[in-house]
Amino acid sequence: MFSKRILHIAQLGAVGVAGYYIGYKEKINSLNNTVVIDGKTLKSMPGLPIFGTVSAATPYTESGSPQDRISQIMKYGFPSLDNVRSYDDFVLSYDRRNRVPNWVFEHITKGHVMKNDAVDRSKCDFKPDESIHPFFRSQNSDYKGSGFDRGHMAAAGNHRLAQKHVDQTFFLTNMAPQVGDGFNRHAWNRLEKHVRKLTKVYDNVYCCTGPLYLPRKEVDGKSYIKYQVIGANTVAVPTHFYKVVVAESPDGSLDMEAYVMPNQKIPDETPVSSFMVPPETIERAAGLLFFDKIQRSKLSRINGKKV
Repeated sequence: MFSKRILHIAQLGAVGVAGYYIGYKEKINSLNNTVVIDGKTLKSMPGLPIFGTVSAATPYTESGSPQDRISQIMKYGFPSLDNVRSYDDFVLSYDRRNRVPNWVFEHITKGHVMKNDAVDRSKCDFKPDESIHPFFRSQNSDYKGSGFDRGHMAAAGNHRLAQKHVDQTFFLTNMAPQVGDGFNRHAWNRLEKHVRKLTKVYDNVYCCTGPLYLPRKEVDGKSYIKYQVIGANTVAVPTHFYKVVVAESPDGSLDMEAYVMPNQKIPDETPVSSFMVPPETIERAAGLLFFDKIQRSKLSRINGKKV
């Protein structure tokens, strides 16, 4: 009996040591910023940086550190902390179940949207982010023949400082299926252009974009959330999309605008302003808190109206 207990304790000890060793190995891999998928070692895109580095914005230049840029983009807070991934000029939270972003955050200025002859969008290709586990990736094949566009959440036109910045907006982690004619190429594009025009008035524009899955009442009188999925990887087709924008004036005052658009063909004559909604309605629907470092009472205007 005593020898059996000794053997049992030894087995438990071996499991504990093995668990410690595995955890230690994982730490080493995370420090090397690599991930092993299907036997291949891939460089992982950076995730959420050390929390101390995201508390305040710092001036960013091409020689600035990635942490400085993340701090600048996320100056007013993270909407959530689920599967956060940082690219060179935008930050997103990836929805592994639906294979689309939860949210994408951008900080843009006049310089970001200005024409730059060194940046050529035609050189960009849609591509999967191979740092995402294959179980959770979307592929170009999912969109092929689906009838939906690969819709940018971080708009390519917002990232003209460097070719690599616009290249990264073509990762499929930044895409969601959008109706093409009448929406992605028209109404949604007009909203993106409106956000860029804000840089003519404001020094800094912070924009959060993402999908929504909203309920609709059916003939039986009950409300359902129903949405299509496309491709072998069952990429979710959102029913709606949102943008929540905070614009910072030269004097430091802050204005907020919030929009929800249905993922459908929208008549050309429909003004962008008709899609303005109270920001809290998006927060409730999305399960996110936008710009939570700003008290709403500190905003000068919300959707053009004084607070």
